[in-house]
Amino acid sequence: MKLIEPRFKLILFLELVIPVFLGAAKADAQSSSYVGTQQSQWFKSVATDKARYDPLSDVNFVVLFKRQVVGRLYVVYQYLDSAVNRDTILVQNSDSVSWTWQAPDVDGYGYMVELFLESSDTLLDHANIAVDVSSDWTKFPRYGFLSNYPYMSRNSIDSVISNLNRYHINGIQFYDWQYKHNEPLAGTVQNPSPTWHDIANRTNYLSTVEGYINSAHRHGMKAMNYNLLYGAYANAYQDGVNVTWSLFRDPNHQSRTFFQLPSSWASSLYIMDPSNSDWKNYIYAQERRVFLALPFDGWHVDQLGYLGPQWNYNGQTVDLPSTFTSFLSGARTQLNVDLVMNAVGQYGQSQIAQAPVDFLYTEVWDPDSTYADLVKIINDNTAYSNGKLKSVLAAYMDYDFSSGGGFFNTPGVLLTDAVIFAAGGDHLELGEHMLSREYFPYSNLQMSSLLQDDLAHYYDFLVAYENLLRDGEEPSSLSINAKLNSASIVISPSSSLGKIWSLVTAKGNEQIVSLINLTKANSLAWRDTHATQTTPDTLSGLQLSLKVSNKVLKIWTASPDFYDGSPVDLPFTQSGSTVSFILPSLLYWDMIVVQYDTTATSVETSLNGLPESFFLSQNYPNPFNPSTTISYELSAMSFVSLKVYDVLGREVATLVSSRQSAGAHTVIFNAANLPSGVYFYRLTAPGFVKTEKMVLMQ
Repeated sequence: MKLIEPRFKLILFLELVIPVFLGAAKADAQSSSYVGTQQSQWFKSVATDKARYDPLSDVNFVVLFKRQVVGRLYVVYQYLDSAVNRDTILVQNSDSVSWTWQAPDVDGYGYMVELFLESSDTLLDHANIAVDVSSDWTKFPRYGFLSNYPYMSRNSIDSVISNLNRYHINGIQFYDWQYKHNEPLAGTVQNPSPTWHDIANRTNYLSTVEGYINSAHRHGMKAMNYNLLYGAYANAYQDGVNVTWSLFRDPNHQSRTFFQLPSSWASSLYIMDPSNSDWKNYIYAQERRVFLALPFDGWHVDQLGYLGPQWNYNGQTVDLPSTFTSFLSGARTQLNVDLVMNAVGQYGQSQIAQAPVDFLYTEVWDPDSTYADLVKIINDNTAYSNGKLKSVLAAYMDYDFSSGGGFFNTPGVLLTDAVIFAAGGDHLELGEHMLSREYFPYSNLQMSSLLQDDLAHYYDFLVAYENLLRDGEEPSSLSINAKLNSASIVISPSSSLGKIWSLVTAKGNEQIVSLINLTKANSLAWRDTHATQTTPDTLSGLQLSLKVSNKVLKIWTASPDFYDGSPVDLPFTQSGSTVSFILPSLLYWDMIVVQYDTTATSVETSLNGLPESFFLSQNYPNPFNPSTTISYELSAMSFVSLKVYDVLGREVATLVSSRQSAGAHTVIFNAANLPSGVYFYRLTAPGFVKTEKMVLMQ
C-alpha cells in the first residue's frame, strides 16, 4: 500500500490522532495514575502568560522540551467535547516553541488546549493546558495567597506568580501584608514606608508587595488586600481609635473583647464593633489610604468567627453576623473595590451573601469534618446567594501531620480537591507553599513534584470544564448501577466508605455525573489530619448502567486522573430506559456527561433491541500490551471490513472481512509482533466508514 499523501497525513493527525492521545500509564502508587506531563518523554513544561483572558485577547503559549525537537506541534482548542480551533506549529531544531491564539469572543468559557508533538511521521508525545476566557475573575474564582514579603528580586517575585499562574490562580489574597490592622498602610499615601514590621514582627518590604501586585496584574490576576473588619492594636488609641468603639464581654464595658496572640508579636487584637459608625468611618478611611497608595483590586475582609456574647460600650447586645451586611455595603460604597469576606466555620455566611461581595469564602472548621460537609457548604452558599455567587473553601490539609514536617499526602489532597471541584467550588490552598494551617506563613509541609503535577491537571480540569462544574447547573439525580469483572460495586448518592459516590447535576439537555472513588478510602474526613488517606485502586473497565427517562444522544467522559483530562466519547447502548456503557478508568474522580434528545417526549426503543445505526467504539484497554478489544455495532446484516493501519497508513492487520449479522460484535486484536506506536483501526460497512486511534506500548 502506498504512503499517505502529505495533505491527507495532516488531516489524519488533526482529525484522528488529536481527539484523544493516550499516553503512557503512570505507575507510581503514591500518586494518581493518569497520564501526565511528569511522565512525558519530550514536554518539559507548557505555560500560558495569564490565568484569565478577555474575549478576543491574545493567549500566548510557551512550550519547553526536554531536548531539541525537529517536527510539528498540532494544537487543538477544545470547548468541552468539541474542537473549536486548530493550529500547526513548526518546531525547527529547538528546545522551545511559542505561539499566539486569539481567544474566542464569547465571555465566560473554559477551554482545554491539547498539544500533539509529531516528528518524522511519528507521534511522540501529548500534553494539555487549560485557558479561561472570562473578563470577570469572580465568575470562576480560583483563589491563591501570599504570606511572606521580605526583600525579593523581580525574578524571584515573578517565579512565585508564574507558578500560581500555571494553576490558573486568578485572584490572590495578600495575607498579613499590612503594618497594623487598624492602620494597614505604614507612612503616607504620597510616601509609604519602604519597610515595616507586621503583627508577627516580621519585616515587610514595600517593594515586594508592589512587585507582587504588578506581577499578578501582568498574569491576569487580581490582588486582594487582606485585613480584619474589626481589629485594632492595644495602642490603637494613639492612631485615633476610641475605646468606646470596642466590643465588650460584659454589659458594663469592663472587659474588652480581644484575641490573644503570642507575647513576641506586636500586639493582641482588640475587637471593635462593626456596627459602630465611627469605627466604620475610621477603618474605611484607613483602607482608602491603602487603595490610593497601592494598586490593590479589592479587600479580603477577615473575621474571627463566634466570639461569645458581645456588648457595645452602651451595654447593648451586639449580634455580630447582623452587622456584616451593612459593614460590607458601606465598604462597597466608600471604596468601590472588589469585596470578599471570610465566613469562619460558616459564621454569618447567610448575612454575608446578602452583601455586595463578589463570591462566598468559607474557612472550614469542625464540625464540618467530612467530604459530605464540604458539598453541603457549597450547596448552602449557593442557596444563600440564590445561585449568584461561587464558593471558595479555605480547607487546611494534613493539619496535625504538618507539625512534624515532610510532604503533603497526595491521596488526601486529591480526594478533597476532587470533592470540592466536583461540587462546584474552589479550594484556597496554593501560594508560595501549600496551606496546612490557618496562619498562612506556616510552611512545614512541602508538595512533592508528583503532587505539583497532579494539581496542575486538577486545575486544568477545573478551568476546562468550568461551564459544566460552576456555571448554573442544578442538583439532579440518576440511578446508576456498576459492575467490575462481574462483581457489583455500589454507586451511592451519599458518601460511604467502600463505595463510589455520585454527585449529579443538570444543565440544559445534559446531566453531569461526578464519580468519587471511596472504595479504598480509610476515612471520610477531608482534612486527612494525620496524612493517612490511602491511594485508591484504579477501577478499569467499569460496566455502568443508567436509568433514564429520555433518549440519549451522546455520552462522554473526562477526568483529571485520566489521559490529561481530555474528553473521551463513550459508546453506549440504550434499551428502553436503560443505558449501558463501559467507563475506561476511575481513580479519584471521573466526570460523565450524558446528553439527551430534548425533542423526544419519551424513551424510544429500537426494534428487537437492535442498534439504530452503525457504531465503532474506542478500543479497550488503550494504551494496550499486547492485546486489546474492539467493539462495534451493526444495525443490519452487512459486509464488514475492520482493518488496522500504522501511522504511515500501511495496513498491518485485517481483523474482519465478512458478512455479519446485525447487533453487537467484538474482536480481540493481538499486536505482539508489532512495535510500540500509534495505530488506527477502520470499520467499513455500506454507507459507513469510521476510524479510531489506539496506542501499543510493548
